[in-house]
Amino acid sequence: MSLTPYQYVVLRCVPRVEREEFINVGVIVYSQAEDFLDADWRVDEARLRAFAPTLDLDAVRASLDTVCRVCRGETGGGLPTLGALGRRFGWLSAPRSTVIQPGPVHGGLTADPRAELTALLDRLVV
Repeated sequence: MSLTPYQYVVLRCVPRVEREEFINVGVIVYSQAEDFLDADWRVDEARLRAFAPTLDLDAVRASLDTVCRVCRGETGGGLPTLGALGRRFGWLSAPRSTVIQPGPVHGGLTADPRAELTALLDRLVV
């Protein structure tokens, strides 16, 4: 079995940026060697409502959908035109002060980036 390097970031929902409290809601995985960039997310509505009762869950879902669209390379309609997968991952993993924020970049080795994305989502987004 051949292992290839990958990088990932956990997407965090940060309803009140000034408090720096968050709940993990998604993961982005990038593997240059496998020409792979994708994201997946999971919104636990009850948990987010308990954490931030006034949070606009539709806006959270829309932001997470936007991340997935950027991963796929979609452009137009306010989406950036970034080209290569590495540039898209760099843009997606850059720090920002919005409700959906990427955590730090981590790395590892995997035989299957798509399976790794699912495993990370299951392990890190509860």
